[in-house]
Amino acid sequence: MSDRPHGYARYRLDGCRCYTCGWAVAQYRDAREYAIRCGTWQPWTDAAPVRAHLLRLRDCGMGLRAIAAAAKVDRKRLHAVLTGRPERGTGPQEKVRPALAAAVLAVEPTLDNLAPSTLIDPTGTRRRAQALVAAGWPQARLAAALYMRPGNFGTMLQRPSVQARRARDMREIYEQLWNADPAEHGASAGGITRARAYAAANRWAPPGAWDLETIDDPAAHPEWTGVCGTVDGLRVHRRIRVPLCPPCRDAQVAAREEAAA
Repeated sequence: MSDRPHGYARYRLDGCRCYTCGWAVAQYRDAREYAIRCGTWQPWTDAAPVRAHLLRLRDCGMGLRAIAAAAKVDRKRLHAVLTGRPERGTGPQEKVRPALAAAVLAVEPTLDNLAPSTLIDPTGTRRRAQALVAAGWPQARLAAALYMRPGNFGTMLQRPSVQARRARDMREIYEQLWNADPAEHGASAGGITRARAYAAANRWAPPGAWDLETIDDPAAHPEWTGVCGTVDGLRVHRRIRVPLCPPCRDAQVAAREEAAA
């Protein structure tokens, strides 16, 4: 007997006639008859959008195994949509169940389900590394945590892309260290001072200037003051001696135009 959970599928595919399976089939039939009477019965839907989405996910570096796991469907069902079932002599499916279509179309290529070697935008990885340096973490220590040479670490911050596995590692390290004291983890006072000075010279934003909603967004700007984009933000920038960020620069221009009007 199959280890498939008791329910409609086990009744139909495995011939189980227990109470649970029988009840599931009865419920299905009642729902089907009601939908037919209401004119809403739609047992199948076009497979073309599902196939196109699968191809897009594969182009992003997701394999069928990862897609199937994210959608919580059998990988063979995805193969049937893409290439058919050669062992049965059938081509790509033209129709799929609505539930399968909804499950697959809901899958997005996120950092957690991309293949390790997939190249992605480096914005979030770069900002996390720079923020940790701004917090006093020497680059050599961050490189060691990533199993990299210090020179390679610096090169990584300049590259136009980064591997997904490296981005995941950097995210994990950032979550562990963003609010930790480097001195308590063995960093020397000189190393901490040099790291902060280097970050300040390069205008690298500290962890407090970012949140989870903005740190990966290439269009976002660090919130240096807590009121960036306002006149108050201009004052705070001057007090902390940090060059104006783009939102505060725009606020400065707007304030001057208003004063001149």
